[in-house]
Amino acid sequence: LKGKKILITSGRTKENIDPIRYLSNNSSGKMGYSLAQAAVDLGAEVTLISGPTDLKVPNGLENFISVESALEMYEKVDECFKNNDIFIACAAVADYRPKEYKKEKIKKSDSDLVMELVRNPDILLEMSKKKEKQLLVGFAAETNEIRENALKKLEKKNLDIIVANNASAMGSDENVIEIIKKDRTSVEISQKSKIELAYDILNEVICELEKTK
Repeated sequence: LKGKKILITSGRTKENIDPIRYLSNNSSGKMGYSLAQAAVDLGAEVTLISGPTDLKVPNGLENFISVESALEMYEKVDECFKNNDIFIACAAVADYRPKEYKKEKIKKSDSDLVMELVRNPDILLEMSKKKEKQLLVGFAAETNEIRENALKKLEKKNLDIIVANNASAMGSDENVIEIIKKDRTSVEISQKSKIELAYDILNEVICELEKTK
């Protein structure tokens, strides 16, 4: 991957409700950080845009951008996208955010609390509309009909590769994945560490890059 510029998103996002509470998910960021480490080791120039995690910045990584919310991540990805050859969207981005942020802590009352949520931008879909030379890689962490849902995302977002996996693996050090390409060919990979899976995924990226030469 020498000479290639890779943009990777990882971690979760936090959507603040008030100064104390927020909406988020269970993503640890381990897969995205493993991909960044493997890409650096393979000689790529890597930019990692990360939401909150408990992980150390990968060794040798020169471009690390820390964000919190989905909107912040969208803005940073949008800034960096055009200057990269490959975009790997591995972050678990919140689909929704509170319509209104309360500047003071919401007090408990005797009645139910109703909160209105609004859609966050779909980062990968928006980048697919701006795609020129970039190779796009997405992730589908699903709880049911994993392959079917992954194929829908592959097509809707005009991806070159999608990595399908069970959402139950969030936070773990290992996973089972299926790497599906635009032509519907796929590779199933049984239980491996996420750093090993990162090399498997990047190997498929390299194969796709070879086709464009």
